[in-house]
Parts: sequence; C-alpha cells; structure tokens
Amino acid sequence: MSMVDSFEKIPVKIFSSPKEGSAFIAQEIASLIRYKQSKGENCVLGLATGSSPKTLYAELVRMHKEEGLSFKNVIAFNLDEYYPIDNNALQSYNRFMKKQLFDHVDIDQRNCHIPNGEWKKEDIKKYCAKYEEMLDEVGGIDLQILGIGNNGHIGFNEPGSSLFSKTRLVPLDNSTRIANSHEFQNISKVPRLAITMGISTIMKAKKILLMAWGQIKAPVLQKAVEGNVTEQIPASLLQQHNECLFVTDEPAASELTRFKSPWLAGDCEWTPKMIRKAVVSTALKLEKPILSLTNADYNDNGLSDLLVEKGDAYEINLQVFYMVRDSITGWPGGKNQPLPNPPERMTPYPKRCVIFSPHPDDDIISMGGTFMRLHDQGHDVHVAYQTSGNIAVTDEFVTRFLDFAVGFEELSGIDNKKSSQILKEATSFLKNKKNSDVDTPEIRQIKGLIRRCEARATCHYVGLKDENIHFQNLPFYETGTIEKKPMGEADVQLTMDLLQSIKPHQVYCAGDLADPHGTHKVCLDIVFESMRRLKARGEEWINDCWVWLYKGAWQEWDVSEIEMAIPMSPDQVMKKRFGIFIHQSQKDMVPFQGTDSREFWQRAEDRNANTANLYAQLGLTKYAAMEAFVRWHY
Repeated sequence: MSMVDSFEKIPVKIFSSPKEGSAFIAQEIASLIRYKQSKGENCVLGLATGSSPKTLYAELVRMHKEEGLSFKNVIAFNLDEYYPIDNNALQSYNRFMKKQLFDHVDIDQRNCHIPNGEWKKEDIKKYCAKYEEMLDEVGGIDLQILGIGNNGHIGFNEPGSSLFSKTRLVPLDNSTRIANSHEFQNISKVPRLAITMGISTIMKAKKILLMAWGQIKAPVLQKAVEGNVTEQIPASLLQQHNECLFVTDEPAASELTRFKSPWLAGDCEWTPKMIRKAVVSTALKLEKPILSLTNADYNDNGLSDLLVEKGDAYEINLQVFYMVRDSITGWPGGKNQPLPNPPERMTPYPKRCVIFSPHPDDDIISMGGTFMRLHDQGHDVHVAYQTSGNIAVTDEFVTRFLDFAVGFEELSGIDNKKSSQILKEATSFLKNKKNSDVDTPEIRQIKGLIRRCEARATCHYVGLKDENIHFQNLPFYETGTIEKKPMGEADVQLTMDLLQSIKPHQVYCAGDLADPHGTHKVCLDIVFESMRRLKARGEEWINDCWVWLYKGAWQEWDVSEIEMAIPMSPDQVMKKRFGIFIHQSQKDMVPFQGTDSREFWQRAEDRNANTANLYAQLGLTKYAAMEAFVRWHY
C-alpha cells in the first residue's frame, strides 16, 4: 500500500505545469457538459475568476472552436465580484468572464449569472438572496471550480468566514487587497468590499475542483490539505466535502509532506541531495548544528532508514556539513587560484557574465552584492533588462516628471513643438484617466524611460560601462495592461542574439517564480528556450556556460537547495541598499507588492540576513547576509 499521500486529507492531483492541469480540469468540465447533453439536461457550473483559471478558460474556448464543445446547455454562476465596481472596469469580474470565456463560446448570455458590483448597497441583501434562490431553482451547482487565496480564502470568503455563510457582501482582508493590488496598480484603488458566494453555498455543489498554481500557493495549500479543519483557513473546510479534488502544478504542491519530507511518507532513495535535504531539515527543526545531531535525533525524526543504509549519524553529519560548507564562496565567478570543491569553476578567469533582470531592478534587489563582487573581481559583467517594467510606475510619479520636463523647457527656453505637444497630451490624459483606461503608447514610453534611467544609474553605481547595459524590451510584456502575452518567437530571437553576441561563461537568471503577475516565469522560460536552441544549434561556447538562478524579490531558496552562497559584510549590505534606492519610482509604495507590504530593499535584506542566520544555525560561519543561487543544468 502506497503511503506517499498519507498526510493528505483531500485528494491532490499534481501536474508538471498549469497548462496540463488546466487541460485536465477542462476535460472534466467538457465530459460533464456532454453527459448532461446526452440526457437532455442543463449543466450548472460554478466558475472562478482571477489569474488561476485563465489557462482553463483558454482551453475551454479551444475545445469549443476546435472540438465542437457546445455550451448551449450550460448555466453559469460566478463566485464573486468586487464592490463597488463598474461592470466594464478593467478589473471587473463581469468583464473578465466575458473576455476570457463567455464572448467566445455559444453559451446563452441569459444563463450567465455574476454578482453585480453596480448594485445599490441598500439592495444587496435582496439581490444576494435572489442569487441563492436562482441556484436552488436550477437544482444547485453540478461542478464548482475554485481557486485558493494566499490566506486560504475560497471565493472571497476570508479567514473567519462561517461554514454556514451564504451569498453576501463581505469586507476584504488587507492581505487579499495587497495580493490583488497588481490588478489595480496601487493598493488605494482596490475595493474594500466584495460580493461572494458563501461557504455553505459552495459546499452544496455536487463536485468541487480547486486549482492552485505556483510556489506562492504552496504554504496555504499544505495547510488546507494536511492541516486541521478551521475557519481560519477556509479552504480546509473542503475536507468535509464528499467529492473534492485539488489540482495543482508541482511548485504549488512542493510543501506537501510527500515532497517536503518524503522520508516521512514512505520509502525514498537516499541520494546525496536527499540526504542533505533530510539532515538539514532535521537540524533546523531541532535547532541544532548539523555536527551535533545524534543517532537518537535521526530515529526520532523519521530518519532511521537513513541510519540503516548509511551508518552512524556522525559520518552522515560530516558528509552533509561539508556539502553545505562548500556552497559558500566569496568568488561567484570563480577564484583565479585553486580552491577545494568550489561551487564555480576556476577557469576561464576572468569570465564574461550576463545577468538577466526581468524588471529593471531585479538585478540589484536579488543579487546586488554578487553583481558588485563580480565587477570588482574583474569579470566582464553585462546586464540584460528583459522588460521595460513600465506598468510598475504610478501615474503620480509620471506627473512629477512631466512637471519637471515642462519646467525645464520653460527654464531653458527650449521651444520644441513636438516634445511640448507630447507633454501636453500626456498631462491631459493622466488628469482625466479612468480605471478602465489603458495607458497610451506615449505614457508607456515615458514610464519605461523612467525605469530605464534608474536601471542605467544603478549600473553606473556598480561601475558598468554603457556598452554592457542592454535593454531588451521583450515584446510579450508590452501590452499596456497587467495581463501579458505568452512567450513569443520574437522574445526568444532577441535573447538568442544577445547571448550569441556576448558568448558568456556565466548566466544569472531570476528563478523567483512567486512574482504575482508572472513576468519572472515568462522571462525565465525565454532564457531557457534560448539556451536550449543555441545548444541544439551546436554553439561551442554554450557547453562551457553555467546558468545560476537567483531569488530574493519575492522569496528565497530553501537552504537545503542552495548550491552557491555569497556572503556579504555589513558594508556590502548597505551598499546594496543604496543601489536599490536609486530606483525611486519603486520606493515608498511598491505598486505590485503581492502579499508582502514591505519595500523591496527591506525584503531583500531580511531574506539575505535570514539565509546567513540559517547557515550559522547549521554550524557554519556567521555572516551579516548571504545571497543564494541554484545551478540550472540543460
């Protein structure tokens, strides 16, 4: 009998990517629709919004157009809507559902039911009661699709919502407003209320499929699946449903015991990597240095099989201690003299290095200390800013620069009619801009220019020459909205051309996939695809190019995974902080902060310090801070 999922109180089906998971859910929906059609019955679907179901709805649209899947017998009820909000606002879920699904299939629009953000507040109780009545009239929901919030909410049922709650107006938790602020550009514009189906309403559905994608959902998914049933984690209440399945990708499932501590869930293969993971995890749990772990510690924490296979705890401790110790280096590009077991090879020296930065500040935020050290140690360092980052500049910040530009023209006596006209039109647009308006190309260019100037100033601060600074402005990003295009051929060709022109020995990429609007993931996929193609093309230089993945803006590597750790002194920490401060458009209020309300310099310092503290806790030298990297093999 398999014990691999023995800790899980809700069945979990795991796929390698959101696309594959979405295809599975789409097939479940299609099968139910067709079954109901064969019986001459309506199919009642409960539908979710947000970023999670986008790939699902895209697959359903494809099935409708290419496989003839009809939605004529479908009655749809949506989970929730912001309140108050215009139905045609960019962030409205009414607009979302039309754009993502309803306008592209043959569903009867009269069968599309969505809570209305334009309802008068005094009438909301009446309309919510009516919503429940309509659900009862059609016989309830046959299949409910759910996402999960970072705090465990389902629909907009925030922590503390009653198991017996019905459709109602609710206040949004501050963490939810912060997490969703990327849709509104800044937190002040996120509605404080929402209309949502209640937990009782959701639990009445005959079947429930909950989707969760990405590392950012991993901690709460683990609590919902393996923890106790509690209204403080609303998704955990689904443990009480008779037919509920969680569908996830691998990063979202990474905190489940079967992945986090597989030795507790049955047999596992004791590879060096698994041994390091188990021993480091146990040492941190017991708050003991690695070399202080005993046979009793192993036996009491599920590692008796490791003792049987590998022998005494002391010998295993030494093996793991040396593995962790050897990941520490002050020479990220390799040292120009031999070192025992360094994470990066010695030759060639100096190296040509390319730092890929998804946004114009990820380089300094996530690996600023390493960036400076590579340059100071004589390597030929290039930085490639993959996107313009223009949507992360607030309108208020642009207005400040427009005022300066107008004042500068007046002060200097410049009479450039074209620039004056651009400034006049930009100022007028921002003054009258509505929530539903998309920035004009001129505004986007101004925002991109602001970030480009900040990025160039940061590179100058480190010591780079202009010819080593590359602004790619990858096309997938340039939509003017939060929602980006998928990776395209033009993105890959631009990246291949840059790599081929530099022929680097080292490439650094952002492996920080918790970025809330997905830019980091697309940027990483573009680099990976470019490297694979160049290798397949037979480029000789690529066989001697190592790829290192950094994190830091949104999360940090697990200490058991780190393959290269760059220590930083207190002075280096401060120098990195001042480099981050150069990005003034991102200071004070982070436009797209996700669930973390701290500024990026605060996050980076705390995470770097925490990594150093964990190394010290394991019995290694205590440093002020550390930046961490994992190598990607291709």
